[in-house]
Amino acid sequence: MAYNSKGGLPFESASKLGHLSLMNSNWINSLVKDFEAQHSSPSSSVISNWIEFNGKSQNIIDQIWVVDGSYVPVQSDAIPPKEVAFIKTAILNISETSLKTIDKYNPHPMDLQKVMKDSALFHSTVLPLRNIKSSRGTNFETIRNIIFESIKIDEKGEYFETLKWLSYQKWLDAPTNSPSFNCPYCESELEFTVNEEKMNCTNSTCSKELFLTDMIGFHLDMTEERATDGIASAYMTIMEHLMLFTIIRLYWNRGDKTLFNKTLFIKDGPLSLNSQYVKLVPRIRDFLQFAKEKDIFINIIGQEKSGKFVDHLSTIGRYVKPFDRKEKLHYHVLTHAYVESEVQDKPSTINYGKRSNWGEKIFVKVDPVTQLVINVPTGNYLDRKNAPLPNELINLEAILNILPNLVSRRFSGGLYPIELANGIASLSSYPSARILQQLLNE
Repeated sequence: MAYNSKGGLPFESASKLGHLSLMNSNWINSLVKDFEAQHSSPSSSVISNWIEFNGKSQNIIDQIWVVDGSYVPVQSDAIPPKEVAFIKTAILNISETSLKTIDKYNPHPMDLQKVMKDSALFHSTVLPLRNIKSSRGTNFETIRNIIFESIKIDEKGEYFETLKWLSYQKWLDAPTNSPSFNCPYCESELEFTVNEEKMNCTNSTCSKELFLTDMIGFHLDMTEERATDGIASAYMTIMEHLMLFTIIRLYWNRGDKTLFNKTLFIKDGPLSLNSQYVKLVPRIRDFLQFAKEKDIFINIIGQEKSGKFVDHLSTIGRYVKPFDRKEKLHYHVLTHAYVESEVQDKPSTINYGKRSNWGEKIFVKVDPVTQLVINVPTGNYLDRKNAPLPNELINLEAILNILPNLVSRRFSGGLYPIELANGIASLSSYPSARILQQLLNE
């Protein structure tokens, strides 16, 4: 490996002579030729599973709730640099009818203002990451307390109530204990009992005060004195879930379940949680299955804008219909076997997404230039290689019916509700990262 540049000295250039001997290998020569060859199209197995959408039902969805978030790690100019993370999430309510009044190519600012007026809820907080000392405790203690209080206090505790609602499965006649977790201090396995917000560790040698937010697992992303910006990303994702399910919980408690038929819930990004944060995934699946068994179908989608699935779709999308605007929307529900063989390119002993996903992947091609990767829930996880089937996805027909009405023409594969939510949740503009850095230096 070559030396890097430092202190005004140049980079060490890597030698090209070492490559010459490789070309004596017949295998490598063959590989180079195959690499340069132009293949006309992907295999038929990749493009044969697309289905033409022939939705016959009339669209009845009018209300749309969309959630998005952002975070910005900011360093001071001090030595050693102090670092904090500013986090903001927002949920926006718009009507599908109002979207029709907006020019999808060149939206007028006044039209946007009218759509978004008094329609958004915000949540924000700041977490110390390194080199910041608090008189009240260590960085570890500071982050734990800020997370608990930020969720507990905002919107008069509604987001915290949603955390309790999911943790204790409060839609059931007999709610349960929380998912089990390990004490942040002694690692004893614990559970919160129904409605508890705080508890003391039951290990007599520990007895530390614990918060319900500790159950989520944030403490595993930090040490006593520092944390990575991964904790900011995790907090943002958890808050996106809590804000989305706060609206769902309030709808559920109103008693008029027909509201769900007329509403679409959209999350920017996949319907999943990763690593230690997967504890909430079984709870979300259980609720959606519970609702499904009562014939209450909740319309939820997530949209992926980058990653392996988007890359794969960009490779194959040109070979599937529609090829012109007269043709109908086409879609492909990805089975676990397809994901394993075509997207991940590796075998797996567990079916894709078993631990982390509460939505399944779908490729959608709306017109010749608009293709999307969306996630749609099934309720219970379907532990089969050939799962899911289209009819196992919750309200897929209603979702595909409204999707063309939400497409934006400003960005490739853009959905207008997500664009609007991103505009109000982005910390690059509300306020800028430079302003945040000035605040940190003062």
